[in-house]
Amino acid sequence: MNHKTVLFLCTGNYYRSRFAELLFNHLAAVRGIPWRADSRGLDPDPLNAGPISGHTRRALQRLGISLDEDVRFPICALEDDFHGCHHIVAVKEAEHRPLVERWFPSFTERVEFWHVHDLDCAGPEEALPQLERLVGDLLERLAS
Repeated sequence: MNHKTVLFLCTGNYYRSRFAELLFNHLAAVRGIPWRADSRGLDPDPLNAGPISGHTRRALQRLGISLDEDVRFPICALEDDFHGCHHIVAVKEAEHRPLVERWFPSFTERVEFWHVHDLDCAGPEEALPQLERLVGDLLERLAS
């Protein structure tokens, strides 16, 4: 089966975009929707503890989504990442539009910007359920 790809962007590729990617892939597989997600960071922080946020890990566990033993570390976005995808989502417009416009200006018009806060503005109990709803809505749109 040929899959189309959605690319989720956030700053660190450690918390929000990773949650969106892993949730999307789980739901798409369960529903038989021929889409796959990947994620990248626009400005990853090398000081993050481990490959993925504990908030992300715990939220996925609560949803019954298991992680591979070898969870990858955050990946910084490159122009090639944009070329190979069919849909692009940046999880917080105020935070990510300036970064996309600075480093990937020719792709700005292709990006769908959401408004999901990072930990500096909202806790995971608010942000992750919001992402869960947005990912579900996106899947519905892409499947139709």
